[in-house]
Amino acid sequence: VLGIVVTWVFEPALNSDRSSLSRGEKSFRSSKPNSNETQIVLESFPSFGDKASKVLSIIVPAYNEQERFPIMMNDTIEFFSAKCQSDVMFSFEIVVVDDGSTDETGEIVMKYVRKYGSDVVRLLTLNKNQGKGAAIRKGMMVGRGEYLLMADADGATNIQDFDKLYTSLKNMLQEKGSQSQSEIEQLGAAFGSRAHLKEGSVAKRAFYRTVLMYGMHLCVSVLCTTEIKDTQCGFKLFTRQAALSLFPQMHLERWGFDIELVQLSQYLKVTISEVSVDWHEVEGSKLITSKIDVLTASIIMFRDMLCVRLCFLLGLWDVETLEAIILKQS
Repeated sequence: VLGIVVTWVFEPALNSDRSSLSRGEKSFRSSKPNSNETQIVLESFPSFGDKASKVLSIIVPAYNEQERFPIMMNDTIEFFSAKCQSDVMFSFEIVVVDDGSTDETGEIVMKYVRKYGSDVVRLLTLNKNQGKGAAIRKGMMVGRGEYLLMADADGATNIQDFDKLYTSLKNMLQEKGSQSQSEIEQLGAAFGSRAHLKEGSVAKRAFYRTVLMYGMHLCVSVLCTTEIKDTQCGFKLFTRQAALSLFPQMHLERWGFDIELVQLSQYLKVTISEVSVDWHEVEGSKLITSKIDVLTASIIMFRDMLCVRLCFLLGLWDVETLEAIILKQS
């Protein structure tokens, strides 16, 4: 029985796949803006560790999001296009990671690629469903931005709150720069937080979702950290150095990847600021659709948190420097 329990606890670590992009995932379909061309032209994604060529990369993991994705995409492009018009130094790209969707998500993304061009919108198609954590990890590794933002395809977080995260991150880096001139100055992140919505959400959410919320916060406090109030918000901004240091070392691909991300950030001394964001619940969740799902999800999340904690505590997972990671990927 003990052996079964131990195997179950460490299952996420045993089944993790930290491989880089497969051959079919290393290219994207290229297109010029407003293109009607039917011929498929493939271009290679940038190599890991290349210098930034954009100010911002928005990484959007998507799995069967044909219904919710267009709304989020339209808002995002409109917001950042306006930024480009008001600031000629600003540039952005959106990297959508299709995580093995079985609906029309990929083709919908390609409509945006053909409309805006592949310099603005790029589609990374995974060869099979690998999980949100894996999708974000691979998306981060092909992003060209000085800063990299992960954002959910459902648009639950107001995209305009990017400004809050960006300002907080820039201020934090400036404060660190005044104290030290080492490389760690550039290891920073800003996490969107829904903690301020906690009391209001109790009244608006279904009872079982409230139970999940409180249970999650308790597990995080006990097994992970008390400094970050909301580890699960899918709206997080990283400096390029932080993203390149963190995501290649990620192991978990599904439920627990946010927890591992926080733990790894602490080991690498990535300074994190937590910023309140405007968030609303969007119907169509692929994970929580019933009361049974709440119980199952709670158990799995607890297991993943325990796995992460033990793997770092027992030294089963090594933590490498950015230089070592780049050398290994090259």
